[in-house]
Amino acid sequence: MLLGVNIDHIATLRQARYAADPLSPICEPDLIAAASACERAGASGITIHLRADRRHIQDRDVVRLRESINTKLNLEMGNTPEILDIALQVLPEDVCLVPENRKEITTEGGLDAAGQMRALAPTVARLQKAGIRVSLFIEPDPQQIDAAHQLGVEMIELHTGAFANATGPARREETQRLILAATHAHGLGLQVNAGHGINYVNICEIVKIPHLVELNIGHSIVSRALTTGLESAVAEMLALMRRTP
Repeated sequence: MLLGVNIDHIATLRQARYAADPLSPICEPDLIAAASACERAGASGITIHLRADRRHIQDRDVVRLRESINTKLNLEMGNTPEILDIALQVLPEDVCLVPENRKEITTEGGLDAAGQMRALAPTVARLQKAGIRVSLFIEPDPQQIDAAHQLGVEMIELHTGAFANATGPARREETQRLILAATHAHGLGLQVNAGHGINYVNICEIVKIPHLVELNIGHSIVSRALTTGLESAVAEMLALMRRTP
C-alpha cells in the first residue's frame, strides 16, 4: 500500500503569515523542503489541492513542486476551466477531481460523479489525452463507482470521512461500505485509493480494506510532525500501514 502525503496544511501555516508577501526572503515553511522530507521518509507521492480561492496552495507551488519532487505529483482540483488549464500546463502524474465549496474548511463529501457525468466527461478526456491519470474522489457508493467506470477514469479515491467520524455500530457499517465499494471497484478494473480523516488510530482498520493501492493522508501527518518532525511522522504512518492485520 502506497502513501501520498497531502501538504496543503503546511501551505496553510505559511499563508497565515505570508499571504500578503509570498516572495519574502524569510517566507516559511518551504513546501519544497517539506515534500523532500516526505519523500526521504518513504512517501510515494505528494498530494496538493489547488483550490479556486487559493486558501493554501498557490499556482507557483504547483509549478515548483512539479519541478522538484522525485516521486509523483497528485493534484486535487475542482472541475473548473481555470484549474484545468493549470493542470494541463503543469502535467502532474495524477489528477483527482474533487467537489469544492468555498465555505467548507476542507473537502466534505464525495464528488457526485453520477449526477455530473456530462460535465466531467470532457475534463476527464482532456486530462487523459495529456497523459495524466485521473481519479474521482467519491463516496463508497455503487452508483458513484459505476459512474466513474463509465467515465473511463483509471482510479477512484474512496471518501473515508464518514468512517472516520463514526463510532460503535455506525463505524462497523461504514467499514463494511468501504469493503464492498473497494471490492466492486476492483472488479471493474479501477485502482482503489482512499483518503479523508485517516489518522494514526484508525489506520489499523483502514489497512484491512481489500484492494487499496494508495492512501492520501495530510492533516494527521502534519499535526504529528509538529512534535516529531515530518520524516518521523511519515515513517510512523508507513510502518502502521505495513503492519500485518
